[in-house]
Amino acid sequence: MADLRYIRVERDAEIAVVFVDRQDKLNALNAEVVAELGRAFEELREDEGVRGVIVTGAGEKAFVAGADIDELAQMDSISGVGVSRHGQDVFLAIERFPKPVLAAVGGYALGGGCELALACHLRVASENARFGQPEVGLGIIPGYGGTIRLSRLVGLGRAIELTLTGEMVGAERALQIGLVSAVVPRESLLSDAKDFMRRITKNAPIAVRMALESIYGGLDNASPEALAFESSLFGLLASTEDMKEGMTAFMEKRKADFKGR
Repeated sequence: MADLRYIRVERDAEIAVVFVDRQDKLNALNAEVVAELGRAFEELREDEGVRGVIVTGAGEKAFVAGADIDELAQMDSISGVGVSRHGQDVFLAIERFPKPVLAAVGGYALGGGCELALACHLRVASENARFGQPEVGLGIIPGYGGTIRLSRLVGLGRAIELTLTGEMVGAERALQIGLVSAVVPRESLLSDAKDFMRRITKNAPIAVRMALESIYGGLDNASPEALAFESSLFGLLASTEDMKEGMTAFMEKRKADFKGR
């Protein structure tokens, strides 16, 4: 991934860490950053050595402080639809990524940055994290899926409040309303995020993937179809080596050695 300008990827064993690195603009998203995010996740999808991905912002001030306003100010009606759909496509690919994706949020996660965190499967925040969707104050609305994902995560009433006021919430409030799973010290954000991710990556990779498929499939279908899909995935897992290993290890009272097969 050496040809990426604003996205940097580092590996720590089975975990890939994706940094949004545009610190002079507080890691703000423009078309190039969004495109590079998409390319990075395409490559990580095919990397069999990666079992989990952490997304974070470079520097101390921001996760992603929003979209690039200079770029957005040039939109007309047609190009605005294109900007929104490009971001939606990339963020949907992150949401439906077959491996767990965790946002490690330090500092500001505003506008498109909040939407990026929402597209990840899980979120951990530092004590100085600030979340918000302030788009209405600019005469627009969230366009990368924020009006959809926020309500699914924190409930309709709170999502309406945050979206229509455009106000920021701190890390502790984000924890209270279910926007994040944990609040940790700023200096240990990345290491704590890796510890959190390893609580997932220690489990059977195919089972984790199919659990994500079932969860998100259930959002798109009525209950009978969602339950039928869950049963199909449940049955498919019975044919995996990992299922046999997991159950044998449990009966033998030892740690399972999952191979992803």
